[in-house]
Amino acid sequence: MWHKLWFKINNTVTGGAFLIAFFSLLSKLFGLLRERLIAHNFGASELSDIYYAAFRLPDLIFNTLVLGALTSAFIPVFQKVWLKNKKEGLLLANSVLNLFLLLIGFLVVIAVIFTPQIVPLITPGFADWQLEQTVKLTRIMLLAIIFFVGSNLIGGILNSWKRFFSFSLAASFYNIGIIIGIIFFYPKFGLIGLAWGVFLGAFLHLIVQLPEVFKCGWRYQFFLKWTSDLKKILKLMLPRTIGLAAGQINLVVITMIASTLSAGSIAVFNLANNLQSLPVSLFAVSLAVAVFPTFTQAVTEKNQELFKKNFSVSLRRILFLLIPISVLLVILRAQIVRIILGTGAFDWNNTYYTAQTLGFFALSLFAQGLIPLLARSFYAFEDTKTPMTISILSILLNIVLSWFLSHALGVMGLALAFSFSSIVNMLLLYIVLHFRIEHINDTLIFNSLIKISFNSLIAGITTYGSLHLLAPLVNMHSFLGVFIQGCGAGLIGLLTYLILSILFKLDEVQIIKKLLKKFILFFKNGQH
Repeated sequence: MWHKLWFKINNTVTGGAFLIAFFSLLSKLFGLLRERLIAHNFGASELSDIYYAAFRLPDLIFNTLVLGALTSAFIPVFQKVWLKNKKEGLLLANSVLNLFLLLIGFLVVIAVIFTPQIVPLITPGFADWQLEQTVKLTRIMLLAIIFFVGSNLIGGILNSWKRFFSFSLAASFYNIGIIIGIIFFYPKFGLIGLAWGVFLGAFLHLIVQLPEVFKCGWRYQFFLKWTSDLKKILKLMLPRTIGLAAGQINLVVITMIASTLSAGSIAVFNLANNLQSLPVSLFAVSLAVAVFPTFTQAVTEKNQELFKKNFSVSLRRILFLLIPISVLLVILRAQIVRIILGTGAFDWNNTYYTAQTLGFFALSLFAQGLIPLLARSFYAFEDTKTPMTISILSILLNIVLSWFLSHALGVMGLALAFSFSSIVNMLLLYIVLHFRIEHINDTLIFNSLIKISFNSLIAGITTYGSLHLLAPLVNMHSFLGVFIQGCGAGLIGLLTYLILSILFKLDEVQIIKKLLKKFILFFKNGQH
């Protein structure tokens, strides 16, 4: 029985989404612990600014050339080759891996050499001692990229095979490495210990995926052959790489602007961004990753109905989950920040600015959640140019808005600019896809959107009222009091939303009921 259940969970879209969501939640819990430890030790200060700024150069290289770009181009091509000839598929995977190890290795060496010249350009507002520390941390984090090259290529292979377990688990091990760095390395080695924690996390991210990919038949070979399939992957990657490069440049520009604002602004932006990204990663990204192989399969088989059905259901699920969460995040932003980050060096001033920044981020949560799904819809058709073009346009808009709004609102203006440009990005992707694929259930999607938005608004009003009703009943100056108030009001809001969704007979509630019934029926059958 358990073997059958595990096979279904690890080899289907729904099971894959469940696995990715579950381990994404686990990863995010470790991530919240990581952020809490950073907040406790450093608050939003010059030191935490150094830590977050040190990620910018490594992320620029890795996220541009590997994360997203490699897997979005690799998976569709690898799947086709693998289905025709398994041996050729494995050779292609090793060719891609070796090519990128050589390329990224070369770039890492160059970046390590010129880090002292690059860092001041990224953080023009830093003092000399901050620049010196940022350079040290950046160099160590650059070395960690090599592990990520291998782990992401292997993750792409496992995704292609619809094996989601170790791929989903990897992010948790990455955060565990960082936590070890904060707890054990920092007290012994100082600030540089944080960078060694990131290095350890990257190593664990790779190691945890190796057993499953070995079990499925992959073996590393020092093999590099310039085939038409390899060329195709690189060709597909180019537009996505340009789009991701623009995104990373966007973050670099935000860091540059934040470094000229009050001390701790880089940390406030990153802490608020990490908090709001939790539901996006947990619900939207996990679902988009899990459904992507099915999108690719539908396009390969020219099965438009399969594509449209999975797209419509996935989009409505994301809206069903993220719109109410967005509303609750805006209302409960102060309680969330105080509960998760309000410890040690993280004072009330830090709490206020992080909470307000979180509120501005939350305005676009639904849009941020739909972008991964919409982008993968284009990738399945081997179209990386359209998402790239739209991404660049929205990024340019974000940079312009960030510059002007930061002067008026400080770090909060950066979050508002991000939200506005994310909504524009999402709308443009949907409009273009709508004209490319006819009859993608627009009416059904729109009706769900209206019902979900109304239910979320009522739930938000209920949550806001509950906050004021619970405040006199608890000690608002204690962690327990804020926790009871925030969780109590949030649960009342979510319960209101669920009841309204049932009354309005939203399809998404029915889908959840059907899934629960299937799991219960499976367990009953398995016992006989």
